[in-house]
Amino acid sequence: MDIKGSAAIVTGGASGLGKATARMLAAQGAKVAIFDMNEEGGNATATELGGAYARVNVADDASVAAGLSAAEAAHGVARILVNCAGIAPAMKTVGKDYAPHPLNTYRKTIEVNLIGTFNVISQFAARAAAAEEIDGERGVIINTASVAAYDGQIGQAAYSASKGGVVGMTLPVARDLAQYKIRVMTIAPGIFLTPMMEAFPQNVQDALGAQVPHPNRLGRPAEYAQLVESIVRNPMLNGEVIRLDGAIRMAPR
Repeated sequence: MDIKGSAAIVTGGASGLGKATARMLAAQGAKVAIFDMNEEGGNATATELGGAYARVNVADDASVAAGLSAAEAAHGVARILVNCAGIAPAMKTVGKDYAPHPLNTYRKTIEVNLIGTFNVISQFAARAAAAEEIDGERGVIINTASVAAYDGQIGQAAYSASKGGVVGMTLPVARDLAQYKIRVMTIAPGIFLTPMMEAFPQNVQDALGAQVPHPNRLGRPAEYAQLVESIVRNPMLNGEVIRLDGAIRMAPR
């Protein structure tokens, strides 16, 4: 799919992997709409890129519908969707003093990371499916999982389950949407230098980067965006999950 001139939506586009992706898409000539709960960051990024911003809760039907309508009014029917919105709580199945994992925390993680991803996918796809076909395609959807879907660490029960669900639905959703000529891919990043990681002391960042076999460092958000570009442009990439992790396999902790 040609990025130039296409309308694109990036959830979680106010920071981190989403922001890097939004910048890449805009630099390639896309009309970018950012969905994020962070109004300040979302507006700032949209202004920087000459795009649009909508405060969207991905787990809420009405919020996503309103965001899609606003993006469509600004840029036309979106052809590219990149789902980067997510949360990453860290809690053990049994905590201190034998306290069980709070169910509300587990539920919220699933609602945002898994249900939220599917909610945006299905609503985006419903609009793209009715749009005009361009060069044999109507749309491309790229989701964000995590290497935690495969080798989750201690304290990642909720997060790993949510990202494992994103991995698991990639192929069936791609098969569902094939009749509409909409592709679906997922990226499973390893350890990347996101704002959450930047909050750690430098020695902690260095220690985490040292765990990556090659390149022996933390991933850069621009490298995630580079893979997004490749997926959008290559029509044979469909129904697959790509680990973007420098060959890391996470230890238990």
